[in-house]
Amino acid sequence: MFRISGGEIALVTAALAGPNGLALAPDERWLYVGKWEPDRKIVLRIDPETGESDVFFDMTDASGEDAIDGIKVDVEGNLYVCGPGGVWLLSPDGEHLGTLVLPEAPHNLAWGGADGHALHITAETSVYRIRLSLKGTQCPRT
Repeated sequence: MFRISGGEIALVTAALAGPNGLALAPDERWLYVGKWEPDRKIVLRIDPETGESDVFFDMTDASGEDAIDGIKVDVEGNLYVCGPGGVWLLSPDGEHLGTLVLPEAPHNLAWGGADGHALHITAETSVYRIRLSLKGTQCPRT
């Protein structure tokens, strides 16, 4: 993982083998990265400044799709993770709040809708749209 700051590029950590899916916390204090290995499926929480990381949530024992894929965050810091068996909803404290099970395995996510309350989910052959009470985080427009 590299960081660009003040026009300088610096290696923050070389410890990310198999990263897949990433999202920033609303305050940008944490970077969440899905890490897939043949025998492990975890979401890491990384300090983008220091590269220090910990296991935020472990899905290794879950049945279903083997990979962690897309990750998105809402304005309250909840994570939406395409993982084994559906879209996992995780609290900012790493508690599993539930899993949205779809007719097919989800692979990526995007926030949308005029008000930012629609979660779009891509799967094998379909795109799903779900309206939520919380708004998703968006990249600032420049």
